[in-house]
Amino acid sequence: MTRSYKRIVGIALLLTATIINASAQQATPLSMQACMDYALKHNYNIRNSQLDVLIQKAQNNQTLSAAYPHINGKVEVDDFLKPQKTFIAANSFNPSAPSDLIVGFPFALNYSGSAAISGSQLLFDGSVFVAVKARNTLMEFARLNGEVTEENVRYNVLKAYNSLVIAYRQYDIIKSSLSYARSLEHDVIVTQQNGFAEKIDVERTSVQVNNLATDSMRVASLLTVSEQMLKYQIGMDINTAIVLTDTAIEDRKQNIIRLMNEEEHYDKVPEFNVVNTSLKLNEYNLMRHKLNALPSVSIFGATGYNYGSNKFKDIMSFSNYAFNLMAGLQLNIPIYNGSLRQNQVNEARLNIEKSKNSIAYLKQSIDFQAATSRTVLKNAVLQVQSQRRNLELSDDVLDLARRKYKAGVGSNLEVTQAQTDLLRAQTNYFSAQLDMINAEADLKKALGLLK
Repeated sequence: MTRSYKRIVGIALLLTATIINASAQQATPLSMQACMDYALKHNYNIRNSQLDVLIQKAQNNQTLSAAYPHINGKVEVDDFLKPQKTFIAANSFNPSAPSDLIVGFPFALNYSGSAAISGSQLLFDGSVFVAVKARNTLMEFARLNGEVTEENVRYNVLKAYNSLVIAYRQYDIIKSSLSYARSLEHDVIVTQQNGFAEKIDVERTSVQVNNLATDSMRVASLLTVSEQMLKYQIGMDINTAIVLTDTAIEDRKQNIIRLMNEEEHYDKVPEFNVVNTSLKLNEYNLMRHKLNALPSVSIFGATGYNYGSNKFKDIMSFSNYAFNLMAGLQLNIPIYNGSLRQNQVNEARLNIEKSKNSIAYLKQSIDFQAATSRTVLKNAVLQVQSQRRNLELSDDVLDLARRKYKAGVGSNLEVTQAQTDLLRAQTNYFSAQLDMINAEADLKKALGLLK
């Protein structure tokens, strides 16, 4: 063997041993549903969408607080270090004083103190009324956005899981083929040493082993990347050993046939429900701006004690404080604000029209994606069936070539060629399977069935 050939085979053996050792660890069994459930708890996008619902709830409570009474208390002590003076003519209280004499008098004592409590209650405000009415729709909007996030995560997990299933199968096939090719190589070398085979036969077999070893490394790398991708999608530590339990892709044929006959229902698609709810919110926004033209009404009141003195100790004795009480009704009437409200109403109406266009466009998109996905899935199923037949034929040809070679009526060239054809058929079959399950995921997403 050449040095490069031995190196490639050695690397392939090392990768094989690494994967076997990883599989020998205490692996976590993962079904498709287990991956979905794990992602719902650990995927950071889903966790953030769940936090968005809680954030919206907190924002709703903030809005609702405007409809509740507002009560404030205040305690104040003032030290007038240099009281402000009021200037008046001296002859206003002393007729004998010169007419041009101006005298300044401080009308504040050195110290003053007060303690008060005030409160207000909004009776009517158009914007607050609409905000309170829209809070359930806002919560629904946040929840539906969370459903869209969950659907996208499920879609990615479904494709990553199935890609890993295919990668495992490819790796098993490559290992089996490599093992047989090495056995054949050994037989050819022995035959050549006994004078019944030529050097070219040995080299041809060695080339096949070399190619299979290279393919083994490529598929092993793909397997590692696919496994890490699945763990990334569900939010699992990439160093965790796992083993997949839902590997029977061929058993999905009946489910796929039923899926292709499934009819579209727009309300099953999370994105459609999001844009519908967005339309309701824009309608609430229009109502809010319209109601802003109405007056707002509120009641208020305040009560407390206050006192003033030139001595600080009197302020702190609390014996001379005077009680005060005040109540009122406030009516705020909007008159003119530079056409701000009118433009806000126009903007809200335009946003409603935009939302209606988005709904119509999304319906078209759902219809298009569903029809396209059905066609792609149908063709993928046919391709799987065709490639399956090719795989069976290639397997029969290889079996015949091997039996002829063992019986001494065939050559190792026939076996090598049949082995190469089988690997090509296997690659095509796995590629068709991957296309089929990806098309299945696309159709489920288009129909809103990724639950």
